[in-house]
Amino acid sequence: MVTPRTFSAAGSVRASRHMNHLLNPLRRGVTVRQAFQPTTTMDEADVKMPSEGMFTMSRPEERRIVPRDEKGRKKFKVVYVVLESQYQSSMTAACRNINKNQDGVCVETVGYLLEELRDPANYEAFKRDVADANMFIGSLIFVQDLAEKVVEAVKPVRDNLDACLVFPSMPDVMKLNKLGQFNFGSLGVGGDKGEEAPKPKKSSVVKDFFKAASKASPATFEENLLKLLRTLPTVLKFLPAGIAQDGRSFLLSLQYWLGGSDDNLENFLLMIANKYVDGIKDQDLIDEKAIAPPNLIAEKGIWHPLASKVFDNTDEYLQWYNEEMCPLNGVATDAPTVGIVLQKSHINTKDEAHYTSLFQELEARGCRVVPVYTGSLDFSIPIEQYFYDRTGKPIVDSVINLTGFALVGGPATQDHDRAVEVLRKLNRPYMVSVPLVFQSFEEWEKSSLGLHPVQTALQVSLPELDGAIEPIIFAGRDGATGRSVPMSDRIDILAERSMNWAKLTNMENKDKK
Repeated sequence: MVTPRTFSAAGSVRASRHMNHLLNPLRRGVTVRQAFQPTTTMDEADVKMPSEGMFTMSRPEERRIVPRDEKGRKKFKVVYVVLESQYQSSMTAACRNINKNQDGVCVETVGYLLEELRDPANYEAFKRDVADANMFIGSLIFVQDLAEKVVEAVKPVRDNLDACLVFPSMPDVMKLNKLGQFNFGSLGVGGDKGEEAPKPKKSSVVKDFFKAASKASPATFEENLLKLLRTLPTVLKFLPAGIAQDGRSFLLSLQYWLGGSDDNLENFLLMIANKYVDGIKDQDLIDEKAIAPPNLIAEKGIWHPLASKVFDNTDEYLQWYNEEMCPLNGVATDAPTVGIVLQKSHINTKDEAHYTSLFQELEARGCRVVPVYTGSLDFSIPIEQYFYDRTGKPIVDSVINLTGFALVGGPATQDHDRAVEVLRKLNRPYMVSVPLVFQSFEEWEKSSLGLHPVQTALQVSLPELDGAIEPIIFAGRDGATGRSVPMSDRIDILAERSMNWAKLTNMENKDKK
């Protein structure tokens, strides 16, 4: 049997050569951590050639939602920046619901994909939008040079915003957070001028966290950040009442955002507008009692679109699957089993059609599936928790990572040693398939370079250093809605390849050809 370690050794050689070939013409003398950043020598001609693959041709203006008729209602404006497009559809639906159903308020919103800020015209439009916004939202801003652009645009106008909310991102971007009296300066973290107000000892945990954050990998940073946020209710007890109340609103905002659905985002925007937007707060324009609390799924688990719940126990999932799904699909309970790693945000935002399409194809071919997810950037966590039985024996015969990211580290860097350790222990073929992120399906088809160079580095070269094989593009992005669209012919190939690897896992070496 060929082990993941063998894959890793071969993959590392290929990845190193491929990354050097790909990145050297674009980036002079940068570190691996910065490998996907463009150089400052890029000229204006490069910037204006999205067809060459450097920039997406999608236009943020096409995501702008403006109320058709304000009808005397108070309007507030929201600007958001996200790494990937799955939030676009949910935000659009949430804002349209507000404009349709609210009598006292309406909302204008415009969203930017992080990669779009490389384009000077988009960046100037972004700065103009932020300058007259009521609310700024950022999430998963882990690309260093683009994080600096966000800070450069938002920091000068931060004090004029009614709310500035940044969810798991790089430390300097996180420090932009401001909600009423709550900000990271109020927790003992230096403000814009490096000042620190004397605070109770309990708040020093936040200060210590940010001191160490610059040395942490993005995977570690996000995981630690989420742990930190879970400790904030304890910290808030030691802060003045006003700051504590605003801190709780920040935590509630994070829960709404991570929830990701249309309803969660609608209630999130109404909650912030009702409490913090000038001209709306204290005016009884929004029915506070009608704002529902966040509706959340577990932070990690086993998810199947036909199950009535998320499973946190492998035995329970397999019992349900063998009793209900196997008879339904005509699949044997001892059939080859493919473990599938998913990104939680696609489940939250109901942007999971590309996932479901692969499940259905595998099941139609007589295969069982165990789809797992996590909300963190450390995808080794659900592998270790859900891909083994009680005796420690793997329950999967092959693995497909549909996030496209490195196993530990996500979009910015990776813990290669940790990934190899986890995959060597599992000892199963490990494929990382690629959903288009920085291009729409149409852009990818027309591009002379094929896959965007940044995505090639992030989702082909870096996963290969973990030992990943066969980076098959299996889903595109709809340019109008931002939703993921499965590519049927490539789903077929991916299902066939993963099943063949699964069969090889259970075949004696003497029988392999």
